[in-house]
Amino acid sequence: MAAERRTAARLLLAHPLIASDGPHADLFPLIRRHADWLGKRFQQVLGYRLLVDSSYARLFKAGLGTDSGHRLERSTGTPFTPHTYACLALALSVLVTAPEQMLLSHLVADIRAAAADAGIELEETGRAAGKRTLVAALRQLVDWGVLIETEGRVAALAQEAGGEALITIDRELARVVVAGPLSQARNGADLVRRAADPGFGGPRTYVRRMLVETPVVHLDELTDAERDWLRTRQRREAQAFSELLGLEMEIRAEGVALVDPEEELTDLHLPGTGTVAQAALLLAERLVERLRPQEPGHPATGGTLTIGVAVPDGLVDEVLAELITEYGQRSNWQRGYLEDLPSLREAVLDLLVRMRLIARAGRLRAEGEGLPEGYVEEASEGRTVTDVHGARPGGDGWVLLAAAARYATQVTVRPATAVGKGTDVQEELPL
Repeated sequence: MAAERRTAARLLLAHPLIASDGPHADLFPLIRRHADWLGKRFQQVLGYRLLVDSSYARLFKAGLGTDSGHRLERSTGTPFTPHTYACLALALSVLVTAPEQMLLSHLVADIRAAAADAGIELEETGRAAGKRTLVAALRQLVDWGVLIETEGRVAALAQEAGGEALITIDRELARVVVAGPLSQARNGADLVRRAADPGFGGPRTYVRRMLVETPVVHLDELTDAERDWLRTRQRREAQAFSELLGLEMEIRAEGVALVDPEEELTDLHLPGTGTVAQAALLLAERLVERLRPQEPGHPATGGTLTIGVAVPDGLVDEVLAELITEYGQRSNWQRGYLEDLPSLREAVLDLLVRMRLIARAGRLRAEGEGLPEGYVEEASEGRTVTDVHGARPGGDGWVLLAAAARYATQVTVRPATAVGKGTDVQEELPL
């Protein structure tokens, strides 16, 4: 029973919208069987609401604030633009009251009308770029099971002659896609803020969400109250997350990460395949080699906590140029990146930022940035928490974060054996 519940919980965490006839239909009965237990546990641990119907299961996750979302991407890997998200939102607004079946051309017309009613200027859907953007939004709805391509494909919209298709609509799924409190929000920014509010759970709920939804949590990304709760509960939390989700907690002086031994609960992979992932791993390794602080420590032992170090201007471009020369040609990196260093830099830094190995300098949550109104920020009176002031540089530019050291090459020196003389030196990458 425990194994079944863990399997169902992991599936919902990775795929919050599961249809009974979708890609994970074989595991849907597990969710139905343990729906009550799963609903209570998700609510207690993460403050997430679970809705299980006869044909679908929806885990309503909450956000973590600005710049903390898990973005949607096109089939090419290109992230959705604000315009693509607008098309997606407009399509959903139409589909919740649409007939069970309709022609693709009629859906497009309704989306245009909805945009006009909302005062939104849509990119011209008659042009190729506008068509491709709308197709990307509709394809996402197909992947979620909201749209079913009964005859033809939604991609027909992007054809030069303007193809047609018959689509079937699951209005119930369309209604449960959006998880945020739309009726309460004044605008988009307010919706993001309200979604990130942990409510009655306060610091406890927010820290748990951070641990589950992000690759690593550095201490200065938490308020005093959140750091206090984490440091006094981390061992018990490690056991709880192991039992519920099969995750292992890695505790360091600079922060905490939940690690999945099965490598399933992530939308990012590093190390990984492809030009960007390979260049990002090599860049992180070189930056750690050059910028590693001499004597990092922990305040509890009289040391100085170092969560991040400044990356000198121009160093990223310098290292990437070296990597292109050393590895680019022989590793068959994409020609477009080999010939366009700014594009490679942008893609590599984007991956490292999402992995929380590098970040832009700026105000942090520990300094009150992005907190919900009335949120408990300070630890209980008399409680001593880890001082994170100055643990990473301020100002402008990039900051290399402590977690990057986990991906740096380690040199292991072994004594000579009876088989061979001298010293055995082996380069190893941590798992």
